[in-house]
This record gives sequence, structure tokens and C-alpha cells, in this order.
Amino acid sequence: MAFPSVEDQLAVIRRGVETIVPEEELAKKLAESLASGQPLRIKYGIDPTAADVHLGHTVPLRKMRQFQDLGHQAVIIIGNYTAMVGDPSGRDEARTSKLSAEEVEANAQFYLSQVGKVIDIDKAEVHRNGDWFGHMSFADVLGLCGKVTVAQLLTRDDFTKRMKAETPIYLHECLYPLMQAWDSVEIKADIELGGTEQLYSFMLARDLQKDAGLPQQIGVMSPILVGTDGKKRMGKSLGNYIGISEAPYEMMKKFMQLSDDCMRMYYELLTDRPLAEVDGILSGHPKEAKVTLAKSIITEYHDASAAQEAASRWQREIGGGGLPADIPIVEISKSDLSDEGTLRAANLLKLAGLCASTSDARRAIQQGGAKLGESKTVVASHDQPIEVTDGLLVWVGKKRFCRIKLVGGE
Repeated sequence: MAFPSVEDQLAVIRRGVETIVPEEELAKKLAESLASGQPLRIKYGIDPTAADVHLGHTVPLRKMRQFQDLGHQAVIIIGNYTAMVGDPSGRDEARTSKLSAEEVEANAQFYLSQVGKVIDIDKAEVHRNGDWFGHMSFADVLGLCGKVTVAQLLTRDDFTKRMKAETPIYLHECLYPLMQAWDSVEIKADIELGGTEQLYSFMLARDLQKDAGLPQQIGVMSPILVGTDGKKRMGKSLGNYIGISEAPYEMMKKFMQLSDDCMRMYYELLTDRPLAEVDGILSGHPKEAKVTLAKSIITEYHDASAAQEAASRWQREIGGGGLPADIPIVEISKSDLSDEGTLRAANLLKLAGLCASTSDARRAIQQGGAKLGESKTVVASHDQPIEVTDGLLVWVGKKRFCRIKLVGGE
């Protein structure tokens, strides 16, 4: 195929990229590819320690898709052997949980099915690094270890911090960056994609490739996508992630909780909208900017109709103060009511299962979170007598609600 010009390729590649190392080599490598008609080999590695793919994972994957669209060869490394070690990047202690080979492979299969929503998986090469590490003898491992010094390994920021904190660094952890770098030798990577915390491994790969008489790869590193809290990196363990296989409405609710400060990052890293257009969107109301962002991304991983329905449902149930589509029914016995057919407000919330205890109910009422009916009339006090009728709608906050059904009695 005919490649776009070097200048056009660079414009695409540089969007949403924090660091290219060494940047001066990128244009040269692209020019050589253009002259020879040979696509560059674009590497991205993932350890399938978990099955779910969230938007943070899609940042380098989207960059890989851009390289595919430019005519280059995507190469996915499934780190079934590096997963046994665990990536120490950004960690202040060793990983303690270990997965079996069967668990890793099951995760890998599900992971690849999700990756196919981002890149053209049918045109990508997929390798498991166990294909080479699994056949190494102990002498081979010793030979590989002889290619890097302990001093070099300890220049890694995460290891340096752990040394200063006198936190143990286990020998097998030191093998991880070496294994990741050797993957680049095995698949003859021209460019490796990842986050900025991967700089050490990317540069080590260049050294190993040079030692093997191969062209050296270039590291293309994207910023770390912050989670929905707007502070820490997106991660499932932190609960601040948006999974690409989540239901559209669940994705929509999470998008609408985004911090305003991270909106530009999300638009730049997760959409293809021109940045001038993004600036125009962000100059408007933050709520509308989030809806537009959410619909764009949900459409990519589901479809346009699902995105529109999720947006409409959010507006109906949460954004516009309307009624939820599915309201649970809770039965209350008529024998629990007073002779006047009432219940004290705090007792009603407890019997309805909306609060765990009477004291919890009192707090909710004190904070103005308890409401009644379609009009959401605020409950004034914990001992307020509430007339309980069939179909009474009771709320605690926005997410806890039910309709009352009276049972028993005459």
C-alpha cells in the first residue's frame, strides 16, 4: 500500500504522545519505511493478569490502530511468562498474587476479544512470550542476565524508591524489564508503545537489539490516563476505571462523574476529534461536554443507538431528576403501621431496606437525603409520621429508592 507522507504520519503519531525516545530517529525510520515500502513493526505488550480492558489500556492500543491505519504492522505480545513475574513499574512493593498458566491463558483469550474492538486484530501478529522463554535452558537465562548490570537495573525509579525505603526487591522482579526488552529482540520491533513509566525497559530493548545486530526501536510513550476521580491512574483495584465491555448505561454514569479537569485529556487520548473542535466543546457547559464524550466512546465500543439510549436514560433518571426505569417493590406489613396508617420516617426507611439501621436513617434525613413521591418531597425529621400507602415512592439520595406495597391485614 502507499504510505502517507512522513509529515502526515508524524502529525498522527504525535497526537496524545508525551515522549518519543529518541525523537530524532522517528522521522528517519518513517522515511526509510516509505522508501522501501516495508511497514514498521509496532509492538505493544500486555500481561494478562486480569481479563478486563479499561480505557487506560486503550490509549496505547488506539495509537497502535493509528499506526495500522498508516500502513504499519501491529504486533501484540501476550506476556504469559512476564505475567508470572509481575510488572514492578510504579509499584512500591512486590506483587504477591500469582496466577496459574490456565488463568493467564483464559485472561489472554478474553483480553484479545476486547482488543479487537480497538485494533484490527485480524491483521495483527499475536505472540506469547512463552514461545521463546519457555524453551530457554538455565544456561540461556544466565546468558540473558549477563547482558545487564545490577547498577543499570537499580537506575529504575521504582527500584530506587524501594531501596531507599528498605523495601525488599526480589531477584525475579529484576528479570521483568530484561524479559520485556528481549521481547523486542525476538519480534524485531521498530517502535514500542506504552506509558511513560516504561522508559527504562524501552531503552534496555534498544541496547539488546544493538547487541544482536538489529535496528534499534523507538519508544512512543503516552501520558498515564487518570481515572474517574481525576487524580490517580485508572485502575480496577482503585475503582476509578471505565471498562470497555461494561454496559452502556454503566459507562455513561461513570463518564458523568468525571472531574472537569481531566476532560481535555480524555478527549485527546480517547477520541479522534480535532483539537480545535475539542476546545470548542470544552468552552461550553461541562455537562454537555461529558455527554458528548461519553456518547462518542460508547458508540466506539457498542453502537450509536446504545450510546443515545444510555444518554437519554441518564438524563431521565439522574440528570433531569426523572423516575428510574426499574423501581424495586418492597413489601411492608400493614401490621407495622399505626392505627392512622403511618410510620415514623426513620422506621420507614429502615423497613424499606433503604437504610441499614434507624441511626443510618436519621443521618440520611438530617442531611436532607430522604424524599417521598414523584415530586421528591423532602422528609423534615426522623420522627415525622409518614402516611404509608400502596405505591408510595421512597428515596434515599439518588441511587436508593423503592415503591411500597402493603401486605397483610384486611
